[in-house]
Amino acid sequence: VDYSNDTATAASKGNLSQQRYGTTGTGNNSYGYIAGGGAPAPIRSSTERVDYSNDTATAVAKGNMNESRYAPAGTGNASYGYFAGAYTPSTTVSSIDRLDYSSDGSACVVKGPLTKTNVYFCATGNKNYGYFAGGSPGPYSTVERLDYSSDSTTCVLKGPLNNAAHGYMATGNGDYGWVAGGSFYNGATWVDRIDYSNDTATASARGPLDTVFSAGGATGSNSYGYWGGGYVGTVVRTSKVSRIDYSNDTPTTVSKGPLNNELSSQAAFSPQANSLGIAEVSLWK
Repeated sequence: VDYSNDTATAASKGNLSQQRYGTTGTGNNSYGYIAGGGAPAPIRSSTERVDYSNDTATAVAKGNMNESRYAPAGTGNASYGYFAGAYTPSTTVSSIDRLDYSSDGSACVVKGPLTKTNVYFCATGNKNYGYFAGGSPGPYSTVERLDYSSDSTTCVLKGPLNNAAHGYMATGNGDYGWVAGGSFYNGATWVDRIDYSNDTATASARGPLDTVFSAGGATGSNSYGYWGGGYVGTVVRTSKVSRIDYSNDTPTTVSKGPLNNELSSQAAFSPQANSLGIAEVSLWK
């Protein structure tokens, strides 16, 4: 999606090196990283890197996670990416893997964990903290926060959201995180805003979305957030993209895009967001 011309159809870019579904992603201002995923292949522990300066090239394999993860959530800052929760081949987990961008060919390091096992949830954050919201098997309305300065400690419960659901998608800027959609598969128009300066309060209702969404991807810039793809009904995928204006986030979101394909369970990331130390992504089946 070209933010300067976001009414145009999104442009097709380089492929991943492997097929992935139910993956997640994050990155910094130079690279985007995709991690995990399952069907149609076995659940993967591998990661791949997209070079924004050459985004027509095939993504490059990078360091593995310690868990094979399907439907995790990913976020990070300018130095590290964090991949949390998910299905593994045998169970659901609360563990977190950290990828060091300065040494991204090396294996991830175990961090966290979350306060509970979680899957089909979302994540966003700023340069200091990562926030993980919603999910399953609840469904959950909970929000938990990872402190990057002390990332080997268990996450702390914050929030909550106004509605319990799995299939949420999240994005944000340096001050707020916006959690939207949910109610997997059928979708919802909910938008909740997490105030990072007052993150013990219940998230404030914003939006709504201009259509129901669940289990798509979300990212943005310092000014706008974009939600795209996902489900808009029972196993009905969409190519739709919706944009929220962070400076005026109470009106209904505006339709943009569309994507080139009808997608679900995809990763989303942006160098404009990540250059601010924000990295948000949400993915699932």
